[in-house]
Amino acid sequence: MSLQDKFELLARKNAEAEAGGGEKRVAKHHEQGKLTARERLDYFFDPGTFVEVDKFVTHRCTNFGMEDTKFLGDGIVTGYGKVAGRTVYAYAQDFTVFGGSLSLTMANKICKVMDMALKNGAPMVGLNDSGGARIQEGVGSLAGYANIFHRNVMSSGVVPQISGIVGTCAGGAVYSPALTDFVFMVDGTSHMFITGPRVIKSVTNEDVSMDALGGARTHNQRSGVAHFMAADDRECLDQIKRLLSYLPSNNLEDPPLVANDDPVDRKVPEINETVPDNPNRGYDIKDIIHAMVDNGEFFEVHALYAPNIVVGFARMGGRVVGIVANQPNHLAGCLDCDASMKGARFVRFCDAFNVPLVTLEDVPGYLPGTDQEYRGIIKHGAKLIYAYSEATVPKITVVTRKAYGGAYCVMSSKHLRGDVNLAFPTAEIAVMGPQGAVDIVFRKEIQAAEDPAAARQEKIAEYSEQFANPYQAAELGYVDEVILPEDIRIRVNQALDACASKRDTNPPRKHGNIPL
Repeated sequence: MSLQDKFELLARKNAEAEAGGGEKRVAKHHEQGKLTARERLDYFFDPGTFVEVDKFVTHRCTNFGMEDTKFLGDGIVTGYGKVAGRTVYAYAQDFTVFGGSLSLTMANKICKVMDMALKNGAPMVGLNDSGGARIQEGVGSLAGYANIFHRNVMSSGVVPQISGIVGTCAGGAVYSPALTDFVFMVDGTSHMFITGPRVIKSVTNEDVSMDALGGARTHNQRSGVAHFMAADDRECLDQIKRLLSYLPSNNLEDPPLVANDDPVDRKVPEINETVPDNPNRGYDIKDIIHAMVDNGEFFEVHALYAPNIVVGFARMGGRVVGIVANQPNHLAGCLDCDASMKGARFVRFCDAFNVPLVTLEDVPGYLPGTDQEYRGIIKHGAKLIYAYSEATVPKITVVTRKAYGGAYCVMSSKHLRGDVNLAFPTAEIAVMGPQGAVDIVFRKEIQAAEDPAAARQEKIAEYSEQFANPYQAAELGYVDEVILPEDIRIRVNQALDACASKRDTNPPRKHGNIPL
């Protein structure tokens, strides 16, 4: 074979690998509004930077005549490249080849790039589009899944792990995304479930559609399995790239610092009256977030799930911060099971990857009711306590209004190693709200009064004046400063500067036992 023949052979093999499952299957894929695996990676990485790994690998299965059907690459494209100039490792499952089903060979390809990402300290992005295990391979496919799961666990907290569900993700395949840090889904074309509608119908006799069972909206809004929802593949990939812009490459680095043209000493007078005079009226905490962060840009995480707490990424003075905020517009900002888990998960991610935490607090307490108690609000609420207490990154807290009872303690209070704790003049920091406190403390006195209703209102006014304010907490040093709302951006930026070189540690241990 001549040199030219060898070059031509390489060209033919490259073309064969790049053809995936063939023109007909690719056309059917496009008809569903989906990009192919290679199109996704080409769109995701900076032009000309993607380097493919294991392009010519094939499966080794000899069961059920599989030895006669092989595709170069075996239904997955793996490699690395640059995203906004930074190295990222990725894989994209190819549904046009064996329905993207996972073989041991495919799992080995995934494990190889996961190992490379971990060793080289770079983010790992997986684009999932698979019907599940390759049944013909039996336990070999299951071993492949378990090998991936183990690497997900070993990489957790070391490099960012991101999953894009850009098609079907069923059966054992769902556990790898569940072990990663963030899950993205595409509305209408993404589905995640352990067992599909047909199996559910045969076992439980329930009728449920693919979308209702495991669609993007279901997992973004009801289950909380997914963190982001996109309209199509390209928007999903754009969202992943935007998320990466806020994250360090690994746990030994700080998040990217960018040039900032928004003055750090900018006042925000537009929020002076955001918090209503009436403590029972709601308001949108995002109005304060957008006003205080650089250029009003806030990248919300889990936007549709547990909306009584808001979490996401922003920049202040060019540095990345994680925002955690109670949302008075939903359930009065009460903490419930879902909000506690959502907040705790986000806090722990930020702590793992050196992202300072800015907490905006307006919480009247934990949501009461038998449903919450039966679901384990005690256990789930404790997760948020654990996460904040364990976190060693800079923690800045601003109490905008209510901070009552145990919920006051939870939201990055001074007692959980909060570094700088501020409060608006509208803050109410107390054991409980005035109405509840009066009904307990002055119950007999009110009952004995000539006009119990008037006596109750008088006691409520007295209690509010004495306790429903930030000044008792300030006198005790639990609040470092009471500030005007318009100064929030200035004070938080100053606090972040002061804590930029913070060093804190936890006791030596194998690991704690978070209340799961």
